[in-house]
Amino acid sequence: MNALRRIWEHFEEGFIAFLLAAMTLVTFVYVVLNNLYTVFYSLGDNWPAASEPAFAIGDGIMGMAQAMTWSSSLTKALFGWLIFFGLSYGVRTAGHIGVDALVKLASKPVQRFIGVIACLCCLTYAGLLAVASYEWINTLMIAQIGAEDLGHFGIMQWHIGLIVPVGFALVFIRFAEILVRILMNRQTGLGLADEAAEAIKLTEHEEDKP
Repeated sequence: MNALRRIWEHFEEGFIAFLLAAMTLVTFVYVVLNNLYTVFYSLGDNWPAASEPAFAIGDGIMGMAQAMTWSSSLTKALFGWLIFFGLSYGVRTAGHIGVDALVKLASKPVQRFIGVIACLCCLTYAGLLAVASYEWINTLMIAQIGAEDLGHFGIMQWHIGLIVPVGFALVFIRFAEILVRILMNRQTGLGLADEAAEAIKLTEHEEDKP
């Protein structure tokens, strides 16, 4: 079980890194192509002897840039996947903003009680959105509508939107794990980030540096 958990966590981190890299690469290539052809046009204007091949290369690069009209849609799709896939990762790594300063002033039993209530609220929210978004995706699957600027590649709208129910299902699983840990007295709250504690640790680390 622990091995499967480690495999999944490594996959989670690797997939997020892949989405970030793909977004960066697509945007980088598109920007380069949109600026590179002007270099060859300028070269052709300033160097008549090489004007013909320079203009030909410039035309070719411009054609590739114009053909990448799908890049913006793909980047938005990847960003959407990054957001919804990263929801559960944020829960696991305590990456969300912690606002439990007042809760920590209470006793441990009270903290656990509040943690259980908060977990149940989060589970209800994630569960409702997972079910609702699944019904939405099911409707898109029946309609078979192509994605904007990506439909000619065979990418449908439901392919992109599928991450919404998947993302909320993963969030549901993460909060269910937290609830189990709270009930087993292995933690008292949601485990969200404590900015004050992190700031103190960072300050102490900086002061310890020579």
